[in-house]
Amino acid sequence: MSTLPDMLKPGLALFDMDSTLIQLESIDAIAAAGGNGPAVAKITERAMRGELDFKEALHERVKMLAGVSEDTIFDLADNLPYTEGADELMRFLRKHRWRIAIVSGGFTWFADMAAMRWGADYVACNVLEVVNGKLSGRLLGPVVDAQAKADALEALMRQYGIPREQVIAIGDGANDIPMLEAAGFGVAFNAKPALAKVADLQIEGSLAKLIEVLA
Repeated sequence: MSTLPDMLKPGLALFDMDSTLIQLESIDAIAAAGGNGPAVAKITERAMRGELDFKEALHERVKMLAGVSEDTIFDLADNLPYTEGADELMRFLRKHRWRIAIVSGGFTWFADMAAMRWGADYVACNVLEVVNGKLSGRLLGPVVDAQAKADALEALMRQYGIPREQVIAIGDGANDIPMLEAAGFGVAFNAKPALAKVADLQIEGSLAKLIEVLA
């Protein structure tokens, strides 16, 4: 097991968003609102278990979101089911003056709301194209996948001058594996088996349980 970071020194915590900071998968919630919920959720589950290529599965699911109105997504973003203990954990990290990053395969509306709630220093997520107030079924810009999450960790370490042993990564699915492996300390939360295998710590139920380990 990796050494725990020193909370009295500067550090960086990177969080996955969907099923980690919020108790839903962004794409499944949008699909459900648009009437394609079961079909999209089935693909998401397989992708999170590592059975499908993340990028291919993402593009396939995004096509199925075409026609959903942006207003529908705003409503969802205003009522996100934040994970138990997330607020407490963020307060703990802020008290110790740690940097907070959200790196997500989910989407801007949800990630932006989460980032504002906790004053995140950095956000990376996927962008859905909107045409005439409705989703087009296409993505804009580069895809935030497993490698992009790990790359963001490396870039932020350099930017903030934080050593690897002072970096924590927290996620739940197979696409968080490279990020957890790149961090000094990797935490699997309510995790899929593939991620649990590479984590230094597994926690379930409440993110506040991590405070007890770090304090």
